[in-house]
Amino acid sequence: MKVLEAQQAFFAARRPRKDSPHTTDAYRRDLAGITALLSDSPDDLSVEDLTAQALRTAFGAFADGHAKSSVLRAWSTWNQFLTFCVSDGLLAGNPMGAVARPKAPPLVPKPLRGEDTPERLLTAAAGGARQARDPWPERDVLVIALGLVAGLRSAEMRTLTARSLAGRPGEMRLHVHGKGSRDRSIPVQPVMEKIIEAYLESCRRRFPHERFGRSTPLLLDRAGEPIGRGGLEYLVKSCYRWAGLHDRVPVGANLHALRHTFATRLAEDGATASEIMTLLGHASLATSQNYIEATGREQRAAVASNRTYQALDGVLGS
Repeated sequence: MKVLEAQQAFFAARRPRKDSPHTTDAYRRDLAGITALLSDSPDDLSVEDLTAQALRTAFGAFADGHAKSSVLRAWSTWNQFLTFCVSDGLLAGNPMGAVARPKAPPLVPKPLRGEDTPERLLTAAAGGARQARDPWPERDVLVIALGLVAGLRSAEMRTLTARSLAGRPGEMRLHVHGKGSRDRSIPVQPVMEKIIEAYLESCRRRFPHERFGRSTPLLLDRAGEPIGRGGLEYLVKSCYRWAGLHDRVPVGANLHALRHTFATRLAEDGATASEIMTLLGHASLATSQNYIEATGREQRAAVASNRTYQALDGVLGS
């Protein structure tokens, strides 16, 4: 069988998993990127040509122009694809074991720096600090709040509808369609209900001729269309800049820094790894445990337990 045909069969076999479009697109890019390096004529490449030597050469060339995380993701994608080929009888064995891969870096939480940064960010957004071409403070506040007090990812924010908020007054929950189809229900305080209602009212003013049903996407762009991934990232980034807080955002984080701040504050306030796992929709308890291990409070407590500090107290007291 040709490699491109096998890849189509691979995606057909994954359909029951209900992968997100973002995940599927990433898999397709990884497969296409390595396939292009395996042969100048991908249409003619056969599954039998996927030898360990050929794959090592292709991944070596791929690694020269890509970051460690990209190489690791591509390795994982090809490992899954070739495992599928083995299970379907297209290959006798998976050659990826002979292809070197980068060591997965440990998860390092990247919350916003500065104890008062979340509060300053919200205050600036509510006050209309973001002087965009078409200011929309109600939307800015909602997006930031969804990250800071609900820990939502970008894709999760974009799947929200008015129906996502449900429950009795004072006991409302935000129902989220999470990564890997791991849906979760996050308790929210009454103030979040007010923030969402203020945003919906602003939508009705901005788009008086549009109908906003319970199933309409919650977050919209200036044209009244569902906001895209890039638009959402730009919104948050510009909120940092206009609030004068862009230097408090860790490198490599943007909207995700809001989620990490939510998780870190949970850990600092005594939440267990199990509670963090449930609220953030993590697939692994170990991921949630990282937030507890990284909190300043836990580290300070560990340092304070050092017996040498008792000697220092004695020196100062003598």
